[in-house]
Amino acid sequence: MTPKLVIFDCDGVVVDSEPLANALVQEELAKSGLDLTIAQVTDLFFGGTMGGLAEKARALGADLPPEWVERSYARLFARLREGTPLIAGVAPVIQALHARRHPFCICSNGRHAKMQITLGQHPALWALLQDRLFSVEDVARPKPAPDLFLHAASVHSVAPQDCIVIEDSPTGARAAAGAGMPCLGFAPHDTGARLAEHGAQVFHCMTDLPRLLAL
Repeated sequence: MTPKLVIFDCDGVVVDSEPLANALVQEELAKSGLDLTIAQVTDLFFGGTMGGLAEKARALGADLPPEWVERSYARLFARLREGTPLIAGVAPVIQALHARRHPFCICSNGRHAKMQITLGQHPALWALLQDRLFSVEDVARPKPAPDLFLHAASVHSVAPQDCIVIEDSPTGARAAAGAGMPCLGFAPHDTGARLAEHGAQVFHCMTDLPRLLAL
């Protein structure tokens, strides 16, 4: 049965922004004395917030000034404006949900401004997402806390167990588990073992999503 509310993560699920963000983070941390590979950046900071990233990086020895988070957001937004593609196959799923008038939304650990930059580059999709965007700015705690997902469910008047979350990070899968929501874990590049550890049902291609959602 199709869930009453479909909740999409944004980065890595709807927009392919993570390679751009990871490259920028690697560059910024190297300037501050912390040399990491892209694989290490992904492993350490995947699915988190820029503020949480800064705390972890300082603990690892990075010399980050107080204004680093806001400065890095500005540089990230500039880079994302240069072009952020959609994840292949996700637009038809969202379009199908909209055509059926089936409730859906996006819940991101990123800021509203970031979603406007990345999603706004795709006008046909952006037109379907008005009043369906939830950001870490809307709640007290970011993922892996369940706050964001529970907030979205409350706004849509849907019980948590009647939602389904689509996530690509262990952080997001933990948040879904904490909210009592089933999770589909999108793992296009690996086995998805870390998603499965937090109870996600792993899938590897967006073309499989309509079947998993019983659309």
